[in-house]
Amino acid sequence: MQNAVPSPQSEQSPVARRAAERALAQRYSVYVAEAQRLIEAARTVMQRTESVEPRVSEIVGEAGLSNQAFYRHFRSKHELLLAVLADGQEQLVRYLEQRMAAEAIALDRVRRWIRCIVKQAAHPRAAEATRIFVVNAVRLADQFPGETSRSLAEIKAPLRAALEDAVAHGDAPGADPERDTDAIYHLAMGWMERKIIERVCPSQEDVDHVVRFAVRGLLGDNEPARGEQHGT
Repeated sequence: MQNAVPSPQSEQSPVARRAAERALAQRYSVYVAEAQRLIEAARTVMQRTESVEPRVSEIVGEAGLSNQAFYRHFRSKHELLLAVLADGQEQLVRYLEQRMAAEAIALDRVRRWIRCIVKQAAHPRAAEATRIFVVNAVRLADQFPGETSRSLAEIKAPLRAALEDAVAHGDAPGADPERDTDAIYHLAMGWMERKIIERVCPSQEDVDHVVRFAVRGLLGDNEPARGEQHGT
């Protein structure tokens, strides 16, 4: 009769793997909840202290967790800061994509992207949550250049896709999706950030003006630049 006890050289049994998977699944939801609490706690502490260098003790105290829990998920405070930045960026991209998806016309998706960006300054809670990162934007970009570049590319991506569609459908025949994406991004983001820094809540009319201004630039008469007219 075959021995029911496998030899040490035997492969792992399906039963053993299923037992391990059940144990891991039970801990997975706990660990996800812990990591989310730490991310939210770090964001809360940074808003309260107006600093992007909160102490680990402040973060775990706000989260109601231990140092052991912190280092189970993040190797350092800077790694947690990157997670906070990534979490905020992912939320913004999802929001942009959801709002833009409601628009059937490409140029209206462009308008929606601009409006969603600038209106962050018009909502007090959103403005206050964003302020700490706006104030420290240059420092964060210098500290995390790769992550910052990827974040900007992901935020710009829905706008560029809408501009490409607008050109393809003849809604903005003279547009240059690559350059115009960059120009519109800096217009909308710079305008929004300045309002947040100054703690000025823009009116609906202010927001509408920025949207109209940007779209008028896309729909201009496409005359050559003055230097080109003179052959320079």
